[in-house]
Amino acid sequence: DIPKPMVKIGKEPILTHIMRIFSSFGCDNFIIAAGYKQEVILDYYKDSIRLQKEFPNLQIVDTGKDTMTGGRILRLKPYFTENENFFMTYGDGLCDLDLSKLKKFHINHGKLATVTAVHPPVKFGELEIVKDKVKKFEEKPQAKAGWINGGFFVLNYKVFDYIKDDSTTMFERQPMSKLANEGKLMAFKHNGFWKCMDTLRDKIILDKMWNEKKALWKK
Repeated sequence: DIPKPMVKIGKEPILTHIMRIFSSFGCDNFIIAAGYKQEVILDYYKDSIRLQKEFPNLQIVDTGKDTMTGGRILRLKPYFTENENFFMTYGDGLCDLDLSKLKKFHINHGKLATVTAVHPPVKFGELEIVKDKVKKFEEKPQAKAGWINGGFFVLNYKVFDYIKDDSTTMFERQPMSKLANEGKLMAFKHNGFWKCMDTLRDKIILDKMWNEKKALWKK
């Protein structure tokens, strides 16, 4: 009935929780790469005066109903300037990540992309890291342990050059693998709270944390 980012934690969509994490670090320009059931997102934020005041610089962009993650990123290229760095995240993960430290780490190493590495159950993209440099990227390995893709990125404008197909490219496959192979993908290690909402069980856990005032992602 609704797109995943609009599933509610407590009384508000996880998308609102995510934007508040960024807002707490002074990030106030948001671009939502919408697609599947985007009208639900549009109606929710358009109809709320309170949310319009909280997120006055929110743009919701139609990036296609069936577009893969790489294509969604590529279709936002016109909204950025050459050599600009920007945060990118999915619409289903919460954490207590220090975005200021993430940004500083990215600027200091001078590479094209930074992925936040976390330590949850092994079911996401696993990272092999040597001295903070990603040596290998493998999406959703079957039975390995270690650092994995936490879904909070800092990207440079030049990353758009690594996304060749507008609709079928998954950012987590060819683009990230190529960046890693060329030594242009770095990892920011986060040992704090991180949780992705993949299942109903995940939603129930996050709801419980919120209702018990134990929401570790809230700043």
